[in-house]
Amino acid sequence: MSANQTGYERPSWDDYFLDVMHALARRATCDRGRTACVFVKEHQILCSGYVGSPPGMPHCDEVGHLLKTVTHEDGTQSTHCMRTIHAEQNAICQAARRGVALAGATLYCKLAPCRTCAMLLIACGIQRIVAEYRYHVGGEAEEMLRNAGIQIEYIHDETVVYK
Repeated sequence: MSANQTGYERPSWDDYFLDVMHALARRATCDRGRTACVFVKEHQILCSGYVGSPPGMPHCDEVGHLLKTVTHEDGTQSTHCMRTIHAEQNAICQAARRGVALAGATLYCKLAPCRTCAMLLIACGIQRIVAEYRYHVGGEAEEMLRNAGIQIEYIHDETVVYK
């Protein structure tokens, strides 16, 4: 950010869209990861999404989590809530319902995409991802995205791990 003569600091485009993402994350309905995302092209918001159950289905905040334990190839385990749709998945569905093309867009998100979301983002043709944090099961996803030529930038070089 840079200050003008009045001392006001106008946010960069990245900061602006990350602020929008934070506001959207307040709508998320799974307290394990109140995440959201915004797809942007040419400084215009195309669509957005947040973590939540499919329309008409109960939310974690209402009925609790539907937790499953996943065992990874290296023997480590992680627990995931299966009741919710990831923010990226919700946003892609919103774009599909409204006929909005995401090719060439930038994704602003709290956590770097998981493997499944990475595959969807590659298929959508996005060009850039600005993520606040790394995701604890995101190594393979990050490699896939980079191999597809998608630029990934992290605001914080920290990894978020859900309990």
